[in-house]
Amino acid sequence: MKLVVGLGNPGPQYRDTRHNVGFWVVDELARRWQLSHAWRERDEAMFARQPGGAMLVKPLTFMNLSGFAVSRIRQFFQVEPPDLLVIVDEVALPVGRLRARVRGSAGGHNGLKSIIEQLGTTEFPRLRIGVGRGDARRDLADHVLSKFDPEERDTIQAATLRAADAAEMFISDGIERVMNTFNAAADSKQEDTGA
Repeated sequence: MKLVVGLGNPGPQYRDTRHNVGFWVVDELARRWQLSHAWRERDEAMFARQPGGAMLVKPLTFMNLSGFAVSRIRQFFQVEPPDLLVIVDEVALPVGRLRARVRGSAGGHNGLKSIIEQLGTTEFPRLRIGVGRGDARRDLADHVLSKFDPEERDTIQAATLRAADAAEMFISDGIERVMNTFNAAADSKQEDTGA
């Protein structure tokens, strides 16, 4: 079984913020798989299971405590870390850019830091979605808890759909295929624009 975990903060006041793009991707998968009404709660997480397939997970803790829910759900369903895809926001990437990795450090992301601490390993795949850094003088916490600007919304909505495609590819073909497809697409786009 594969687990697809989207990170975010619970509560309506955070729903549309940059920090919650992981939730958006999991919600899009639930919509595609007709699981929007199949969510259940366990161990401080919401989860929905595709019949005979993957499981979607949204921790109900705040971002910096995500590891508690992820660790418990993973243990309960006996899923190994390589079969766990964590989807997070990333300020170091331009808005809408996707970057998949087999493993890695937290890179300053409190949700990933919590998961690494609770799992005791960095050996799990992750998919980062660029949310931009914004004004460098602005506090980073304020930035990730802000909403996207009007001119960014189409880009992030398209990225959410691409990230859901990437998650489905992870389930069927594994993280290496995701990296080859989605990282390469981002790199070629950067070359085309001269960025």
